[in-house]
Amino acid sequence: MNKDNLFLPGLSPVESLDIHARFDGGSLSSDGGVLILREIEKRLNFAGMLASCLRDERDAARITHDHTAMIRARMFAICCGHEDCDDLDELRHDPALKIACERLPDSGHALASQPTLSRLENTPSWRQLGRMGLALIDLFCDSFSTVPGHIVLDIDDTTDRTYGGQQLCLFNTHAQGYCFQPIHIYDAATGKPVCFVLRAGKRPSGEEAAQILRHVIARIRRNWPRTIITVRGDGHYGTPEVMDLLEQQGCFYIFGLPGNKRLKRLSHPWSEDVAVRRALGGKDKVRRFFQTRYRARSWSKERKVIARVEATKQGCDTRFIVTNLPGRGKHLYEKVYCARVKMENLIKEHKLYTKSDRTSCHRWQANQFRLFLHTGAYWLLLLLRGATPKRSRFRTATFETIRCTFLKIAVRVEQLKSRIRIALPTAYPQRSILVLLMGRINAQSP
Repeated sequence: MNKDNLFLPGLSPVESLDIHARFDGGSLSSDGGVLILREIEKRLNFAGMLASCLRDERDAARITHDHTAMIRARMFAICCGHEDCDDLDELRHDPALKIACERLPDSGHALASQPTLSRLENTPSWRQLGRMGLALIDLFCDSFSTVPGHIVLDIDDTTDRTYGGQQLCLFNTHAQGYCFQPIHIYDAATGKPVCFVLRAGKRPSGEEAAQILRHVIARIRRNWPRTIITVRGDGHYGTPEVMDLLEQQGCFYIFGLPGNKRLKRLSHPWSEDVAVRRALGGKDKVRRFFQTRYRARSWSKERKVIARVEATKQGCDTRFIVTNLPGRGKHLYEKVYCARVKMENLIKEHKLYTKSDRTSCHRWQANQFRLFLHTGAYWLLLLLRGATPKRSRFRTATFETIRCTFLKIAVRVEQLKSRIRIALPTAYPQRSILVLLMGRINAQSP
């Protein structure tokens, strides 16, 4: 670098003292916290799991970057807020990132550049992507220390806007543009990711949703044969195909149910009852719950339908859910079904904080692989947040707060003959928690 470019002009003096700033601080990194992610990833082995599903047909004598190292570099960069593949052209020399990818900071090879990473993203076939999806479910099951007796799977789709001629992108009126509409499945209790499928930008059909759930349930049952599974979703997934499948598999379900003329006719007496109770009591709002047996024309049998009827000054509003869970309607609606609102926050963290909607490749296979890479970043940030003290504010913080607090740390890296020296800022405000994090992560390592 030219010496003229090492000087940073324009800084105002402080108490009559001039400020001279130069880019000569040595081997520094602004992503020092990636070294913590390295310890988490070594235990999780997400990069190795994805790489094991790929077939490397390159000449071994000419390979500098193996698949595992490239996937690991891509995930670490996403966690640190560098979600674009182009960012690695600059970050490939970052000393902290090189250490996280098992390379020496000074004498080690630079990390893979954008063209090499783009070739990696276009490598997987649809069969290999299918194996990755199943391995992701196995990873979810392996992340539990003991087999749970009951799990709740939240399923939903979200809008992924596109701005080009990508495969599977369709115009969606609700999204007001061209988009994908990937399906996300999470564990409701822990927020752990289970399955992600990049699909065309339209509402999923019942047959399509049932096919995805069939593979997910079969893989979970392969790991946990006796675990009770409950699937929860909105009205998009309360289809005959999905409910028939779950009943055949011995699973529970609770789905939203769109209203129709027959349901409105059935609920009319309930609506009048609630409206009268509100008027006589002089209350602002009255809410009641009713249960009935109902069979739509496309259903194979009668099922339990719960109606939530609410009367306010603006009128009467009725919502329906369908379920095969036992229990009272009030509890099933308010405590079980409405708890699925937490999934909106999980999707938000996946999209907003790991930028999983950066699916700008032309081929569907490359975009699906990118979705898996961002899921790996989600896993790392989730486990990092889970290692924080239970009563600290970080246990419920967003991924952005976790990133700014524990990953965006300035460090000086010095490679010596016998060791690598890392110098952290003396004024770093979360020193005690950072030390506690490393202790907890090391205690969980195999």
